[in-house]
Amino acid sequence: MRIIAMLCFWMMTFGLFAQSDSTNAAQVKLPGDSTIQLTTQTDSPNETLEDLGPPPIGEIFSISKIVWAIIFLIGGYIFIRVTSKILEVFAERSTNYRITIKSYIPVVKIMGWIGLIFIVVVGIFQPPAATVLAFSASVGVAIGFASQDILKNIFGGVMILFDRPFMVGDKIEVGGYYGEVVEIGLRSTRVVTPDDNLVSIPNSEIMNNSVSNANAGESNCQVVSEIYLPIDANTVVAREIASQAAKVSKYVYMNKPITIVFSNEFKDRQSVLLMKIKAYVLDIRDEFKFKSEVTEVVIKRLLEEKILKTDKPI
Repeated sequence: MRIIAMLCFWMMTFGLFAQSDSTNAAQVKLPGDSTIQLTTQTDSPNETLEDLGPPPIGEIFSISKIVWAIIFLIGGYIFIRVTSKILEVFAERSTNYRITIKSYIPVVKIMGWIGLIFIVVVGIFQPPAATVLAFSASVGVAIGFASQDILKNIFGGVMILFDRPFMVGDKIEVGGYYGEVVEIGLRSTRVVTPDDNLVSIPNSEIMNNSVSNANAGESNCQVVSEIYLPIDANTVVAREIASQAAKVSKYVYMNKPITIVFSNEFKDRQSVLLMKIKAYVLDIRDEFKFKSEVTEVVIKRLLEEKILKTDKPI
């Protein structure tokens, strides 16, 4: 009998007996004509559904929360702009560390906005997890179909920051454009060409094409100057003239070698020599100044040595 009574006790504990609407009660008879009564209280189904439902929209987006969100967004925008400007000013003051300092600017911008949005959503509005998941699912599907290209560009911008094929300040060539990277954004990368044109290249296009980096994060880069010579030109003298012109330039970087290369090519239906002067500049921004200076000096000396003649076509 004691075993049966204990079984009934545990069965009543787990609610296996039919009860009334809100109160479940049962009697268990024990040996010795004694009884015990078990009572369990259950919540109303309507009350349970109300507890599981989302809070009113007014509680999530109250006026005070909206005001604080605007204050945080404005303050965060000012902080990101000021921090980026300070880094840019310090970068421009140092040639050796310009590219290194500028590489942190896009990281500050992207991570700053991500952190700011997280603070506003989680810290100020504090929506329930179920509401966030439902909203994210519905909005994500709509945005995914409407802005596939934008999402590709944003993903490309994040991958550029992690993969680092180039940094702000590098000289790159992509999609037929060559110039200095001045900004890496979420949607596009901006490059200033030698003609002082600002070109915005979508990040998705950069990720899907080959990128040529002239300096790879260093402040110096190689510059190639090309000069055509007659096929019978004295290469020994021409080599000496070109080498001296590169060495005496105020823009040259002497810690790396200067190379003179000759090759045979056809130009205007005749065989000619192409002399390439390969040297490095101390600052990548002096690339075209160095190239122009060396070309002028070498041509002048070649004319003086009668290696080049104004009346003889090349």
